[in-house]
Amino acid sequence: MVTLTKHTIAVEHVTITSNKSFAATKSALENSLPWLDDGILTLVRLGQAKAALELLEGGPDLMIFSFRDHGGLLHIQGQTRKAIQYDIGNPLTASKMTRHHLSAGLYAPLRVYLRESPASEVAFEYDRPINLFGQFKDADVDLVAKDLDALLETSLRKAAE
Repeated sequence: MVTLTKHTIAVEHVTITSNKSFAATKSALENSLPWLDDGILTLVRLGQAKAALELLEGGPDLMIFSFRDHGGLLHIQGQTRKAIQYDIGNPLTASKMTRHHLSAGLYAPLRVYLRESPASEVAFEYDRPINLFGQFKDADVDLVAKDLDALLETSLRKAAE
């Protein structure tokens, strides 16, 4: 038997505007957060969790996992826009939440959107981690999500300055 359940969650959406150009804001973000080392994921896939853990414990709090050029996708529609969606997080942080509530993996890594509006306003947008992970009503997950919330905001503000 298949069961479908639904529930509504409240999510606070954050927009952080930048005084810099799209290119300068993008560069600031990508220079301030390292890219996830694929070697870490390879170690995990090979069952070398201890070696991966050692690398992650000494690493940065946040990393860029990947990105998608949404602005480029608009070329399909004959438009030229600047918009990039980033996956940002930390595998160790994700594991600290998913070990308590496996469904927390739905939001790890987090999505961050950098876009330039038609009026040339450059901004980051994201949904607050504390809200996304808070739906699981798990104090251990909430504790990690609260720290993640502060880290993400600080990193994006810094890139936007």
